[in-house]
Amino acid sequence: MDDENAAAPVGGLELTTNGAEEGATASGVMSIDSLQSFGVSATDLKKAKEAGFNTVRSLVMHSKSNLLDVRGFSDAKVDKLLEACKKALSNPSELGGFVTAATFREMRKDVVRITTGSKAVDEVLAGGIQTRSITEIHGEWRCGKTQLCHTLAVSTQLPFEMGGGYAKVAYIDTEGTFRSERILEIAERYGMDGEAVLENIMIARTFTHEQMEDALLTIAGKMAEEPFKLLIVDSVMAHYRVDFTGRGELSGRQQRLGKFMSKLSKLADEFNLAIVCTNQVQSDPGAMAFAGVEPKKPIGGHVLAHASTIRLCVRKGRAEARVLKVMQGPDLKEQDAEFMISNGGVVDIE
Repeated sequence: MDDENAAAPVGGLELTTNGAEEGATASGVMSIDSLQSFGVSATDLKKAKEAGFNTVRSLVMHSKSNLLDVRGFSDAKVDKLLEACKKALSNPSELGGFVTAATFREMRKDVVRITTGSKAVDEVLAGGIQTRSITEIHGEWRCGKTQLCHTLAVSTQLPFEMGGGYAKVAYIDTEGTFRSERILEIAERYGMDGEAVLENIMIARTFTHEQMEDALLTIAGKMAEEPFKLLIVDSVMAHYRVDFTGRGELSGRQQRLGKFMSKLSKLADEFNLAIVCTNQVQSDPGAMAFAGVEPKKPIGGHVLAHASTIRLCVRKGRAEARVLKVMQGPDLKEQDAEFMISNGGVVDIE
């Protein structure tokens, strides 16, 4: 997984886009600008970009009704745009077509596994946090969710051979818990230039669900220009839980959440990203009557559960120990691992 355009990140990650093929983005995805050669006007492409469509795949990943929401787009223009996309994309899978399982396996060889900082945790995760997936991490307060996110924000910038993703990080902070000081401490652990590491993390501090959704739209444009391998949302339900209250607004909340999670899923596949969403929990009094049942459950309901590729539960253990348990994963066993929080982030139990 060599990146010819990236400088060595240890001691200071400097990622450039020099040498990228014409019509390609920094991540190797085909830019929407390439559709000009297939008869789409620059004016229509500009409108599509303003609506958040930055790559050819982003267009085919959305329904025709979504594209009709773009100001100035008619049925005829959308049909012409989609026809141009079909001509530009040669891989049937990029258009929702069938490929053999053997071909699909080859396509997934670009999946990157990013180290959590703990060998024990990486082992139960089959190597670390996966790209092309949404990983939800839930648990009560002070169990280590945000500290795990801080560690991943640094380890993602490591070279592949060190368990990194050789790329930049996007971080949506909904609860005001991101701390640059922690990033500097974790960077020191890995022998990296702390200031360079901070420069490669894009932060959005949001206060409403609309701001969070707008931040996602903005960062998608950045991802079309620069190499990213991780997007963190800490935490995903914080705004929805406050902005929508009572049973009367529950349906609206879940619909809005479903659309947001769908956008995350498309970004994960479009840019080969690892998406990490932390989540809050709530008491489940009914579960206390049954032995072995966790009395606290993640919020977000079935919408968040089905949208997440991998679900992890983090809880406090004995003394300074934390326990991470795999709750769901298409290629992971239901098992757990212990870790602890140090000045250098997430580490193994001593």
